[in-house]
Amino acid sequence: MGIKDALTEKTENKGAVKLTKNMSIADMIKAMEPEIKKALPQVITPERFTRMALSALNVTPKLAECSQMSFLGALMNAAQLGLEPNTPLGQAYLIPYRNKGKLECQFQIGYKGLIDMVYRNDNIQTVQAQCVYDNDVFEYELGLEPKLVHKPVIKDRGELLLVYALWKTKNGGYGFEVMSKEDIDNHARKFSQSFGSSYSPWKTNYEEMAKKTVIKKCLKYAPLKSDFVTQLSNDESIKTEINVDMSEVVNEQEETIEADYKEVGSGDEAAVEE
Repeated sequence: MGIKDALTEKTENKGAVKLTKNMSIADMIKAMEPEIKKALPQVITPERFTRMALSALNVTPKLAECSQMSFLGALMNAAQLGLEPNTPLGQAYLIPYRNKGKLECQFQIGYKGLIDMVYRNDNIQTVQAQCVYDNDVFEYELGLEPKLVHKPVIKDRGELLLVYALWKTKNGGYGFEVMSKEDIDNHARKFSQSFGSSYSPWKTNYEEMAKKTVIKKCLKYAPLKSDFVTQLSNDESIKTEINVDMSEVVNEQEETIEADYKEVGSGDEAAVEE
């Protein structure tokens, strides 16, 4: 039996736990601890999972109004990816989001979380993104001899002009991507359902989310492991079930966002394309 079914099950067994939709999220986590424990990675205990949940609710009280299963689904996404949600680390975010007429919790990977995930690919030596401002010195060229030069000024850098990202492998391979602020905003409006939400990290951590956007585009030709591509599919999703592999749970978002990545090829590593 799945956890979702257990919500409405009525049991007459003495001592059995009854779950109701009126239970608090904290009580529900405690009641469902055996099932949750099966889906948690070994490095995260149910007790730590509960602390993560209560911390997220404390940081963003509106999450308590979200459906219980969407909150647990988003929290499980964060746990399985090894990312701390709604903390100053900026690894991941749980966002209250109006979906199909009701408030649900959307999971979103943060810039620092994405960086952490990329470095889990052993052949990646460097991945980074930088903001360029009006008064910085910046040059780049494409073609057979690509060039990328950025010399930031010490102060009075001016307005944000563009963001670039780059990756480099241990064998010397590399790639980079450059996007203007206008292109980043247009991309976010098109592909990020929560871009306009007051709870979105786009409102509180704009530059980091801009860097994340460009990194995702930059990585489309990087030699990344296929499990990284699968894990990235959890980004900006709403899920109302719990599974030992959350990437297998269907995204319940009202409108499907076109994926930034799709796997091509096979084997331990796969390229990704936008």
